[in-house]
Amino acid sequence: MPNPLQTCAGRVYVVGAGPGDPGLLTLRGAECLSRADVVLYDYLVNPRILEHTPQTARLICLGRHGRGRLVPQATIHQMMIDEARQGHTVVRLKGGDPAIFAHLADEADALSAAGVPIEVVPGITAMLAAGSHAGIPLTDRSQASAVALVTARQQDGEAASDLDVAALARFPGTLVFYMGVTVAEQWTAALIAAGKPATTPVAIVRRCTWPDQTTIRCTLGEVAGQMAARKLRPPAIVVVGEVAGAAHTAIDWFVERPLHGKRVLVTRPVGQASQAVGRLHELGADVLVQPAIEILPPDDWSPVDAALERLDKYDWLVFSSANGVRMLLDRLAQIADLRKLGSTKLATIGPGTTEALAGYRLRADLQPTDAYRAEALAEALAADAHGKRFLLVRASRGREVLADDLRARGGQVDQVVAYRSVDVEQPQPEIAEALAAGKIDFVTVTSSAIARSLAAMFGADLAQTQLASISPITSRTLRELGFDPSCEARSYTVNGLIESMLALAESASSAKTPDR
Repeated sequence: MPNPLQTCAGRVYVVGAGPGDPGLLTLRGAECLSRADVVLYDYLVNPRILEHTPQTARLICLGRHGRGRLVPQATIHQMMIDEARQGHTVVRLKGGDPAIFAHLADEADALSAAGVPIEVVPGITAMLAAGSHAGIPLTDRSQASAVALVTARQQDGEAASDLDVAALARFPGTLVFYMGVTVAEQWTAALIAAGKPATTPVAIVRRCTWPDQTTIRCTLGEVAGQMAARKLRPPAIVVVGEVAGAAHTAIDWFVERPLHGKRVLVTRPVGQASQAVGRLHELGADVLVQPAIEILPPDDWSPVDAALERLDKYDWLVFSSANGVRMLLDRLAQIADLRKLGSTKLATIGPGTTEALAGYRLRADLQPTDAYRAEALAEALAADAHGKRFLLVRASRGREVLADDLRARGGQVDQVVAYRSVDVEQPQPEIAEALAAGKIDFVTVTSSAIARSLAAMFGADLAQTQLASISPITSRTLRELGFDPSCEARSYTVNGLIESMLALAESASSAKTPDR
């Protein structure tokens, strides 16, 4: 019982992160993470789930098998208690569900004894995910009317010795073994010795719901040999029973997605990568994010402010990027409001920029429809250029094509730098390592500035992957840097870029021939 004299200003949320896919986190789990001061998380938790935390939160990984020492359970208890007593909101983030082989009782008892308030938020356990993501109906009216969850390993890492193996061998349904990789030889032999036929169908599901999920179908007598031959490592669950006998193609959708097993590096700036990340994830890709450039405010706002003061004097306000829209209009809201636009018409270079404008309840008066680049925008404005005044919103670097073309057509052109585009000089070490090892299938390149930054960051290692270019101009820059793009978008948008990657992946898949 907790000490009634002890008060605790903080609180601990024990949250199940699910089996891997960040989309399977519960809404309540995301809410708890959004208010966390400290997050103590297991290494099996998908790093994208940590994006729900505030920037000020301290994120503490509790170790990883094979890469350093795991934090002892007693130490985890004390860390939670100490943080909560300091008034912090603590999230103990666990893979899967906290109540399934995850020390929930131990942690809850320790917190209760210390007088620390606790809330437990369930998560999707790997067993449930295997049914929906690996084509295994865990129950079936003709094959299995019950499911048993079994741990194959004791707390000390040895094979579980207190199991009633005979009862499990007679169990009239599906057996699902957790933590059974390193002790597979022992528990499979014990089941067979207790009367479970060695021919019983088995499905080994590794990294369920992750982009590199794999399912191995074999028999009970083959499990240990399959794991040894493939050098299989955790995490994996093993489904034993008739339901594991054949793939159910109607629900085996997960591995059928067109980019399943492909690793894609998205290189757009922070705050702009979500569209590409979300779409690629839906298509089955393992998505990494390494911004190549950073978007920053101008060093001096005075030129922008001066332009905004005379904004209603311009006939056209021209945006060549979504960044320009956000930076200029956010600045306008700080010093005045949208009424300063007056009767000024708005032009955008493409759908992404138009969409950013719509976020401010504004509609573009003009956007090129055939190509989304400066030349096309200049051509679209040409008929109305002579004698008109244009304010071009731009980055700190970029081409002068638009301004030069409008001036050549008789327009009066002013330009204002609304943001700085700065190269990121050092990549994340694990991403640099994966690229050098040829373990990244695609790298997205969505501007010439990003192309140059990537070449500076990764050098010759950039040739170890397939480069997906958003436009002919970006492709030309890549070639000037010594790198040939593997595919190029027909429509110069993020969706067009992804479509080009899909076409290349489909072509490569069709070209494969069976091993002889």
